[in-house]
Amino acid sequence: MRIRLDIAYDGTHFRGWARQPGLRTVQGVLEDALTRIVGGELRLVVAGRTDAGVHASGQVAHLDLDEDQVARLPRRRCDGDEPDGVAALAGRIRGVLGAYPDVTVSRTVRAPDGFDARFSAVWRRYVYRIADFETGYDPLERSRTTTVKAQLDVESMDAAARSLIGLHDFAAYCKAREGATTIRTLLEYDWRRDAVGTLIAHVRADAFCHSMVRALVGACVAVGEGRIDVDRVVAIRDAGARLPDTKVLAARGLVLAEVGYPAVELLASRAEQTRNRRDADDIGS
Repeated sequence: MRIRLDIAYDGTHFRGWARQPGLRTVQGVLEDALTRIVGGELRLVVAGRTDAGVHASGQVAHLDLDEDQVARLPRRRCDGDEPDGVAALAGRIRGVLGAYPDVTVSRTVRAPDGFDARFSAVWRRYVYRIADFETGYDPLERSRTTTVKAQLDVESMDAAARSLIGLHDFAAYCKAREGATTIRTLLEYDWRRDAVGTLIAHVRADAFCHSMVRALVGACVAVGEGRIDVDRVVAIRDAGARLPDTKVLAARGLVLAEVGYPAVELLASRAEQTRNRRDADDIGS
């Protein structure tokens, strides 16, 4: 049985998503909790493996259970209702994680045929938050907001962001991984200020290579500071190599907000298409 899990976490004290020996990771914490509930060996497959310090409000993963593990699924909610065991699993996980954890599972459902959390996805959307001189510093937002000590021009940043949209090779804005493609379709990238003046970026693409979002943010911050002009961000992209004009911003401001999937009847074909195009292990942020 394949189960879809909807997950959120504060990445501050995690060394990223992927399980690593001796390190605290989101995958490790959740798999350990699941093992306590259903036993046996198991592995979570995730839509986007976030880096150390990156947060998520809309992460998606899937989990395959054998017959013995299915038999150990919870059968009763704390309030006395008796839903199917899959739906009750999210609550049991939250119980194992304890009060005020920095990761939670908001929903568990039986995955439709053909669903693969990673390969069936058609896009991922990230949000990045920056506080500048106009915003000021809010200690309650420090874990999810990067501070830039400058007065940023949000209109120029937005123009630079929109100029990068489309199907391109983003090698100049990625951390290279051997054998991994850097060709991506950037579907959405814009900047605005919210009601309190915090700069908010929305970045959506079919997939992201390693450090891509934070590198794209760094390029637009350089524009907002007046260090480079709007046209320069495209010139850097087209140069195909990382240049010192821009820097990769901190992980703390980045949140994986949403993962998009096609209609149920297209899940399997999408997964097959993605595997054929991107066998290399290259989905990250």
